Amino acid sequence: MAVDSYRAGDDEHRAEQPRPTGLLDMLSVAAVAVDADGRIVFWTPQAEELFGYTSEEALGTPAGRLLTRPEHLQAAVGLFTEVLQTGRGWAGAFPVRHKDGTSRLTEFRTMRLLDDLGDTYALGIAADHTLLQRVETDLALCERLINQSPIGLALFDPELRYLLVNPALERIDGIPAGDHIGRPLRETLPFFDVDTVESALRQVLTTGTPLLDQYHVGRPPSDPEHEHAWSLSFYRLEDPSGRVLGAAASVVDVTERHRAASEADRARRRLALIADASTRVGTTLEVERTAHELAEIATPVLADVVAVDVLDSALACRRMRRPDNGPELFRALALKASHPTVALRAADPPGDLAAYDGDRLVTLCVHTGRPVLVPHVGAADLPRIARDEKGGELLARAGVHSYLAVPLIAHGEVLGALDLKRTENPVPFDEDDVVLAGELASRAAVAIDNARWFQSVRNTALTLQRSLLPDHSPHHTGLELASRYQPAQATSEVGGDWYDVIPLEGDKTALVVGDVMGNGIDAAATMGRLRTATCAYADLDLDPGAVLQHLDKITCDLEHYIVTCLYAVFDPATRCCTVANAGHMPPALARPGQNPVLLDLPPAAPLGVGGVPFETTTVELRPGDVLVLYTDGLVETRQHAIDDRLNALLGFLDEPGRPLEETCDLLLYGLRHPDDHDDVALLVARAL
Repeated sequence: MAVDSYRAGDDEHRAEQPRPTGLLDMLSVAAVAVDADGRIVFWTPQAEELFGYTSEEALGTPAGRLLTRPEHLQAAVGLFTEVLQTGRGWAGAFPVRHKDGTSRLTEFRTMRLLDDLGDTYALGIAADHTLLQRVETDLALCERLINQSPIGLALFDPELRYLLVNPALERIDGIPAGDHIGRPLRETLPFFDVDTVESALRQVLTTGTPLLDQYHVGRPPSDPEHEHAWSLSFYRLEDPSGRVLGAAASVVDVTERHRAASEADRARRRLALIADASTRVGTTLEVERTAHELAEIATPVLADVVAVDVLDSALACRRMRRPDNGPELFRALALKASHPTVALRAADPPGDLAAYDGDRLVTLCVHTGRPVLVPHVGAADLPRIARDEKGGELLARAGVHSYLAVPLIAHGEVLGALDLKRTENPVPFDEDDVVLAGELASRAAVAIDNARWFQSVRNTALTLQRSLLPDHSPHHTGLELASRYQPAQATSEVGGDWYDVIPLEGDKTALVVGDVMGNGIDAAATMGRLRTATCAYADLDLDPGAVLQHLDKITCDLEHYIVTCLYAVFDPATRCCTVANAGHMPPALARPGQNPVLLDLPPAAPLGVGGVPFETTTVELRPGDVLVLYTDGLVETRQHAIDDRLNALLGFLDEPGRPLEETCDLLLYGLRHPDDHDDVALLVARAL
């Protein structure tokens, strides 16, 4: 333990060590001991600071001659004699002669001391009266400080046995003063670090260098349930010849300061935890991930074992009236411990469904929508916490001694519970923990609520989108086909991308890929209308440019939608593929033995612009040629140039003989990113 030390007159040493802090240092409380002959036998560095005389000047010098003016000498001798003869302490202010010749009013607390040789001393604790008045004025501003901060004093012989204890110290450690005398130091100290205190006193006895403002924490016999804190200072006692008489210790109770600092530190850590949770919980729209983030943030700062359980009905987005009692069906989403423990085996593994009876504390938590706090877990509580009787035994083995369950509530609906247990942390949960856990649960519940609705809406959107896409045979006359639709990963909106395979007369096949700009149900509905219209115009056996011309007129009548579309017709008899493009991405063509290329089609505006002609281009498809039609979600990103992405697309088409299903997967997984914000329609055809 680092200690602050100070040696009177040693300026170099003083420069190397930081000056001690604390109330005693601020007051510069001095201790002066005078023997029966009136000579100074004890002179602390604070006495030198207060009166101006060094220890060499003061020790052995008659106190009356050194410290009093002639006109005050008689009164000083009277007080000194009264203290020595009667043993009654004296307290008051007395003018003291400073070394500079001035008189300074000094506050004293004096008492008689007896050493083991029977010699009598007068011990004076002194401080500047003006400084004390100013400090008293400052202390008056705080009622808590007015009612505390007593200073305890003790004298020890060289073997660290008590010679004297004042009433303040008696009150501090809760042991009668008479029970101290003659006993070793370690038999009475309530500190956890008694070895450190004893070592510090022996150091003072050996070196003569005082140790000031040493901070110690313990539980006194008078209040064993609570921690107290004290500031200790140690001095060595010497006679004029330098013989070591023992040591003195002063003790200041700083419990309230310690508790205030501890509470402030605790509050800072809690605020930091809440701030951390605001950035770490709910980073994705995934229920399981959010629950895991909540468990991570709560371990181990708040609890040693954390579980997050959500009602199965909440995950399914079914609002149900909670029964007053009875079982509930939970799905375990997250389970986390700060250390290896069998307590994990007493909880349901993430992903499992479990029906918890109404007497379970987590069920009580969701039924009432209020926290359930068990500060001290007993044997009767364990079965209500664990998932079964064996789990209760595991919790007992793990040392679970405190429990807290907090509901996950979002928009007035109870979604589940945050389950907290303490095993390693010896402090039981309290009301402050309830508030903190409630804040974390509230933030996480909103994220879980958003995630579950996102997943529900996204699943619904995906079902709707897929229902609008066609089912087609993998084989048409002269063609082998494969297709994919992949929704956007970063949004729950329905997209407007589509593909279609339309059988035509004469064994022809129309291949269509389109993209309605925008998202939502309206975009999907527009896509459905255009797909229906495309099928109708395809039956008229029009060339692709004419089909797009009709679709353009229909799109102009819709609500401000812009649509890109690629329409192609393959005739197996002539092996010709006629293609028209309306502002869409160019299709890719891969031929065996040649480098893949993008078809060079005449530029054209998207559907919905109106009045723009659409040209038809003819391309020969030989056996083994692969034609790839796709929407822009496959190649467009926010980070890369479109030319680079199109080149990457062609790079994946280097083997036209690859199975088409494999080609589709290769393109999707090679070009798509999990956070892409656009859906993809992909249609791949191989000429046979």
